[in-house]
Amino acid sequence: MKIAFAGTPEFARVALEAIADAGHEIALVLTQPDRPAGRGMKLQASPVKQLAVERGWRLAQPRSLRLDGKYPDDAAQARSVIAEAEAEVMVVAAYGLILPQWVLDAPRLGCLNIHASLLPRWRGAAPIHRAIECGDRETGITIMQMDAGLDTGDMLLREAIPIGSDNTARLHDRLADLGGRLIVEALQRLAFGRLPRTPQPSDGVTYAHKVEKDEASIDWRQDANAIARRVRAFDPFPGASCKLNGEVVKIWSAEALEAPSAAASDPAPSGTVLSVQPDGILVAAGEGALRITELQRAGGKRLKAADFLRGFDIRPGQAFD
Repeated sequence: MKIAFAGTPEFARVALEAIADAGHEIALVLTQPDRPAGRGMKLQASPVKQLAVERGWRLAQPRSLRLDGKYPDDAAQARSVIAEAEAEVMVVAAYGLILPQWVLDAPRLGCLNIHASLLPRWRGAAPIHRAIECGDRETGITIMQMDAGLDTGDMLLREAIPIGSDNTARLHDRLADLGGRLIVEALQRLAFGRLPRTPQPSDGVTYAHKVEKDEASIDWRQDANAIARRVRAFDPFPGASCKLNGEVVKIWSAEALEAPSAAASDPAPSGTVLSVQPDGILVAAGEGALRITELQRAGGKRLKAADFLRGFDIRPGQAFD
């Protein structure tokens, strides 16, 4: 099939590569404009752009697709290149721009979205993070026929995977691979007219709001399981953080445990260091305790607890803020 593709990050790059490797013609690639990144804040191409340049595909990077928006010239130019591409279908994955109705209507077979959740659960910007944070046992990929709503379109394909102990980085990679496989299957079935639509149920709708930096701070009054989930959910961004001796410390790996039996009758205040061992630092939570096994000082590297303790003095009785 003749495909137009809209996407920006690594999640989208994996899908685009799978579509191309399955033999489909990539008529046009849309991706976000280059952004400053790294310590030098140099402009950096998105993973999707890098693949498009490598493969020699036609590329467009409009700042907006709204003809009546802030960048109408960008939108008008994008409209021209989309029309010239004459794609049968557009595949969208983590693009980052809202698609107005004229884009949805442009391809003969409409626009298919690769969404990283089991819709209608976790519509919105951060479905992977929120599924882990809330303790979901499973998540997955939904291939959706896009409409004008926020992830409200009819479902075309849907497959679940267990979350287990994954953090966001690992779960992202698993879902990216699954998304690539499912979109290839969806396009094959679409080409033969065998891709029935299923409307999303009205029950079970949740929204995965964008993760903000100010969510990183750990609240030690929460139970240990909730804190451990947040640590996993916020790896790699924004990284769960706290303070010890006035210094910001990021926690990258931790597990929830029951509080030591000796503390049951006289529990320590939340955030108190209960014990310090090479295999982890045990900290009291609102309920239970958290064993921290990987940490990072500001400007330093991520270190296992034993290595971290060689350069940072932590003793029982101290308190994380």
